[in-house]
Order: sequence, then structure tokens, then C-alpha cells
Amino acid sequence: MTRALTRVLAGTAGAALLFAALLGAEIRRLDLSTMVAETDGAVFGKILGREVIRFDHPEDGDDLFFTHLTVEGRSLVDGTKQTVTVTYPGGFIDAENGVHNSEAPSEDDVKDGNEVVVFYKWSANMGGDLAGNALFASHGGLFRTAKGSKGRVVLGRGDGYAVSKNVLLEQLDRDITRIHEETSGDEPRNK
Repeated sequence: MTRALTRVLAGTAGAALLFAALLGAEIRRLDLSTMVAETDGAVFGKILGREVIRFDHPEDGDDLFFTHLTVEGRSLVDGTKQTVTVTYPGGFIDAENGVHNSEAPSEDDVKDGNEVVVFYKWSANMGGDLAGNALFASHGGLFRTAKGSKGRVVLGRGDGYAVSKNVLLEQLDRDITRIHEETSGDEPRNK
């Protein structure tokens, strides 16, 4: 029995690795400079709501689930008011219809009313020809915030994430603006 279970698990692991390789899956360490350089924007704001959609696609298959997360706030790149909808794979319409995605943000991260920082990048095809602002690096592109004694704090996610340690939102805002100006040649904004 143990030998048969080992073969099944080894076969499953091999299939999973092959599937990941075919999809071009990649685990990357991101620092803030890389994150800013590779994204179209970063917004601090309140989650207004989320919507899970399901559709079928002739090439990518049936039962494709994606979650749209709407965040209203301001751009950390240029300070303008902004409402952005970011999308990531997976989600549940109800208790029986949906799909888990290990790279999706946690349920606690995406609750309505949470104040978060999101990094996003336009994608012409996230799967099933769905176009939109993809949550960059999946769960690694969303950072919760909390009110601290010195102001709002962006909660770091650990080594390898763009925000690895807790940082004041005000400081992160300055850092993102500076990095963007250095990499794009944009004029500095007043802060």
C-alpha cells in the first residue's frame, strides 16, 4: 500500500511540475524597485467590493473563475484620485461554484472596507481572453494596512516581497514616486 501511494504521489507531483512548466509559472523575489518598474500603477485605497465571474472558453476550457476587486483611493505614483479594478484567477460565486487558487489573496486580505495597497499591470489575456488590470504577482501585489501611532502602516509580507517589512504609508508613497520618476523620467510631484 505504501509503495502504491508513493507512486501515485510521485506521479501527481511530476504532473503538477509539468503543468506548472507548461504554464510558464515562475516564482520571483521582488524588491520595491522591480515591482514599480514592472507594473502600471500602485494604488492605496479602500476595497469597495469584489465580483467573481465564471465563463467558458473554447481553447482555455470550461469553468474559468476570476475575481475582480475594486479599490478606490489614490495613486502612489502621481497622487491622483483613482478607482481601479484589479483581477486575479480563482474565486467563489457561492459555496458550490468556484475554484481555489493558491496564489490568490486570502479572504481576510480582500474583505470589503479593507484599506490596502495594490500593484497592477494591464494584461490583454489573463486566460480565456479576459483583459484587464491583473493584480501583479497575485497575492504578492496586495498589501494590507493598519492604523499605527505614527500614521497608516503598510504591512510587510516578508523577505522576497516588494514590501518586506512594515513601513509607514507616507514613506512607501515617497519611495514609489521616487522610483517611478527615476525609471520613467517623469517630473517630480509636490508632496
